[in-house]
Parts: sequence; C-alpha cells; structure tokens
Amino acid sequence: MKHFLLFIFAFIAWNASAQRVRLDTEAGPITLELYADKAPGTVANFLRYVDEKRFDGSRFYRVVRLDNQSNSPVKIEVIQGGLQNDSTRRLPPILQETTQKTGLKHLNGTLSMARSKPNSETSEFFICINDQPELDFGGKRNPDGQGFAAFGRVVEGMDVVRQIQKGETGSEASLAQTLKKPVLIRTARRAP
Repeated sequence: MKHFLLFIFAFIAWNASAQRVRLDTEAGPITLELYADKAPGTVANFLRYVDEKRFDGSRFYRVVRLDNQSNSPVKIEVIQGGLQNDSTRRLPPILQETTQKTGLKHLNGTLSMARSKPNSETSEFFICINDQPELDFGGKRNPDGQGFAAFGRVVEGMDVVRQIQKGETGSEASLAQTLKKPVLIRTARRAP
C-alpha cells in the first residue's frame, strides 16, 4: 500500500508539472509538453500567448537545414514559428532560463525560445530536429555562450515538424531559411 501511495503522489506531481499544448497547423497537429517545474518563467510566458490566443494565425516561417546555412560554422536543424514581425501582439521580453539552470537539453523534438541576446525572449519559438547540443548553455551557435531556453518537447507530431522543415525556401542568401509558403498555426490551445 505504501508503494502504491508513493506512485500516486509521484504521478500527481508529474502531471501537475507537465502541461500540454496542441498547435493546430495547416500541415497537421503538433502536441507539445511543457516543463513548468524546470522552466517556470518560460512556460508561463508561452502559456500566456496560448491563453490570450496570440499565437492564433501565427506561422512557422523559418526552417534551418544543413543545406541552407552556408555562412554559419555551427550547423543546426530547427523550425521556427511565432509572431514574426507582428509587434502588436508581442508581450515584453522575459528573463532567460538557460539550460544550465533548468537541466534541459536541446534534443530531437525539444521546444525552445528564439532570441537575439540574453533576456530578449518574447514570442518566437523553435523545435529541434535531431539533437542540437550547440544550442545548450556553453554551445557555440550563439557567440555569447548562453544558449537558448528549452522548456518543452514535441510528444505528437514530429512527422509534421519534419514535413515543415522540408518546405521550399528562398533562393537568395538572405532568404535561404525563410519559407516561401509559411505554415499557418490556426490555433494554439491547452490540451489534456
């Protein structure tokens, strides 16, 4: 009986800390699991965008593949989405929760916040395709070494993520990572 009660309490604690969000995209659904126990500020920020329906009508607009980042010595594979240039729906930046602080890693399917400098995370997020250790704290993708704020993972729909990554991008160097036809995120809602 004692072990059973411990199991129940552990399950309740795990369930309370892991929250899910479903992105209904025109390419198919993607279900995300968020880790509020490890990255509480980042998860709260993302859920505010979800709860206020700010991601509805946003897009996956950037795909980074091994063949479209010729100017970068450190290669990664991700798809990026969010509000892009829609500053009217963007909330103020949050403090960065580095992977050094959270203990999370940029593995296949990891959900993380995009940024330009530390503590500049707002509405832009990305999903890793394959393991991307150079995006962790101390990694070389960003010169400041702070990495990016991982805060969840894809639990259903990695096939959709990979399909989006294969989308056609611009031919000019400045548009090589920009999808010619961005993928609409119809809705983003909390999921059971």
